[in-house]
Amino acid sequence: MPTPTPAWYRGTTPDEHRGRLAGGSAVRNVGPVIEVHGLTGRYGGVSAVRNVSFRLGPGGLHGIVGPAGAGKSTMLRLMVGLDRAASGRCLFDGRSYRDLAYPLREVGILLAPPPAHPGRTGRDHLRILARTHGIPDRRTDEVLEMTGLADVARLRAGVYSSGLRQRLGLAGALLGDPPALLLDDPAAGLDPDGVAWLRALLRTLAREGRAVLVTGRLTGELAGDIDRLVILGRGRVLADAPAAEVISRNTVPAVRVRPDRPDDLEKLLRGHGAAVALRPDGRLEITGLTSADVAGLAVRAGILLIENAPVHASLEDVYLALARGR
Repeated sequence: MPTPTPAWYRGTTPDEHRGRLAGGSAVRNVGPVIEVHGLTGRYGGVSAVRNVSFRLGPGGLHGIVGPAGAGKSTMLRLMVGLDRAASGRCLFDGRSYRDLAYPLREVGILLAPPPAHPGRTGRDHLRILARTHGIPDRRTDEVLEMTGLADVARLRAGVYSSGLRQRLGLAGALLGDPPALLLDDPAAGLDPDGVAWLRALLRTLAREGRAVLVTGRLTGELAGDIDRLVILGRGRVLADAPAAEVISRNTVPAVRVRPDRPDDLEKLLRGHGAAVALRPDGRLEITGLTSADVAGLAVRAGILLIENAPVHASLEDVYLALARGR
């Protein structure tokens, strides 16, 4: 017996779906609340994820970040039941993933590496997925176009580059137009143009009210776009808060300057209570004073500042500060 066409496709056009996903005026329902309660995953007696809990609301770009081996990918697998949790659970609007009637239409998932049979074309891979959930073939063409795969849709996935395979995985995650997305390192394999496209796409999806969760390394290309951070270290939550709050709470603002008289400026700044470090490139890194403070002191002393800029803390800085504290 064929699966019925989803109600949200009836009476709508492909252009309306494309407009909604490409930043059009259509407004979708608010995405789900994702709740993780005490998830623990063990492999061979080793805890890869240890009693992790967090709660993510709709309409934002959320990130699980951390260094290699922190447990980021394992978290996503535990959340959807691909790996069995030793304890804890994950709920999407109060339901576990296995209790969702049509998972593709509820939660879009991209795992690394994206699964696709090498002998199937990109279009056939998506059409097979679509038919398991009663999704019309026209939706397959929509996501192929949206992810930049329309011109290679008839090629077998086995000849796709790593970037094309990543795009195919993203197309599969978007196929059911889900209100929640779990994306494991979605920028992997993409070239700079692809990363720029992905950033714009994720922002659009979040603005539509979806709950979008991505994993990434601390040096990941998407780190600066994340609204809320869950930082993992050795399987434990080190921080869970809005990104700006996590960074400001765990780093000390600094200013980097290049003066024409570094020795005189260093002595002057230390006299005003600043900490000053000389960098190998000859610039001074200052904490305890703002960029405007440094500029004012330098002007009054007749010292020329060739460069004067605030130093923006990176996620690596935040992680190191958190790790030292733990």
